[in-house]
Amino acid sequence: MIITRATEYAIRAVLHLAAQPEGEIVLKKDICREQDITPAFLTKILQPLIKAGVVGSQRGVGGGFYLLKKPSEISLLDILEAEEGTLYLNQCLVEPGTCERDAFCPVHGAWRDIRQELSSVLSKHTFQQLLKRNNR
Repeated sequence: MIITRATEYAIRAVLHLAAQPEGEIVLKKDICREQDITPAFLTKILQPLIKAGVVGSQRGVGGGFYLLKKPSEISLLDILEAEEGTLYLNQCLVEPGTCERDAFCPVHGAWRDIRQELSSVLSKHTFQQLLKRNNR
């Protein structure tokens, strides 16, 4: 599994928003400049986060983006799944029953366990914790 460039940039954008005072609207151009993201790409990567209720947007003069949740309430898993969909490691987990070996394959259970562990670890890493790591 490789995280897409869009997800990497989405994480950077949310980290940038999380570093601001709570509720502060950050101009699009400021995020683009600080995170080296083009305006079009920033708009594209923030749309899934807006839909997921992580980021809010305000149009017009003084408009921009802001977090809808506290950094302590947003995890890496939230961003990953908003950008890429539910975390799966193989096709067998996406559509159970589509694999003809489903009933007796010893690997299916391992993939399920690994997925659960990975999801658990990603959900424990909040943006508040990431900000603290950055300030060390």
